[in-house]
Amino acid sequence: MASSNTDFLKDASRGIRLQKVLASAGLASRRASEQLVAEGAVRVNGHLVSSLPAWVDPKSDHITVNGQVVRTHAPIVCVMLFKPRGVICTAADEEQRKRAIDLVNHPTKVRLFSIGRLDMDSSGLLLLTNDGELSNLLTHPSHHVPRVYDMTVQGEVDDATVRRLERGINLQDERTGKARPAKFESLRILQAQRDRTRMRVVLAEGRNRQIRRMMLIMGHPVRKLRRIAFGPMNLQDLRPGQWRDLTEREISLLKKAAEKPRRRSNRRKKKT
Repeated sequence: MASSNTDFLKDASRGIRLQKVLASAGLASRRASEQLVAEGAVRVNGHLVSSLPAWVDPKSDHITVNGQVVRTHAPIVCVMLFKPRGVICTAADEEQRKRAIDLVNHPTKVRLFSIGRLDMDSSGLLLLTNDGELSNLLTHPSHHVPRVYDMTVQGEVDDATVRRLERGINLQDERTGKARPAKFESLRILQAQRDRTRMRVVLAEGRNRQIRRMMLIMGHPVRKLRRIAFGPMNLQDLRPGQWRDLTEREISLLKKAAEKPRRRSNRRKKKT
């Protein structure tokens, strides 16, 4: 039987904190990695890790999570995918639907997961990585990394509706059940017709199906929704289903966008 004596992990000179290694391997964010330890899912060299801090040597230690070996030497990968409609962002799906990770046959064979999500009926820019720290940095609501969307909604959006969306409306939190304000960082009407309106909106905090829920409350269901930018990254010449690796410089720009303090702005631009 594997021993539970983990005194050797208390030696800080051994190397790197365990949760950082797990996050860098793409298992989860640091906080979620701490939860994995609390749940008794992590072993180092056969020893159950029951408490933190714990220091490990990624080059020599054998680390497992729920019995699966952690690839501590896997290269850090971040790719940009043009997610088509009808594709889901979850890692597992009982209905066997097409997943975003199925579209990225990366030569390193690392396990990728999406940074945030786009719902099945939406398309556009999706970042995938095996770097838990980068994912947490870009998605944490306190960092306000902007996401830009083009959308077409049903009906003609009037000025009163625009002002209401700028002020914010209450959305029920799907986890807590409590309502809290949600609003657009900025909003621009691209084209307004009697039966439809094309708009460009910016979100700084991406809550589950936030845009669709807000527009439905306002009586303008979303017909088409596409994310065209995430921080400094944009789709450029990618076509639906295509992907490419981000360069080191692009990853650095993403990190800077998350670290830079941002002021919330709700300036409305006039129709063009």
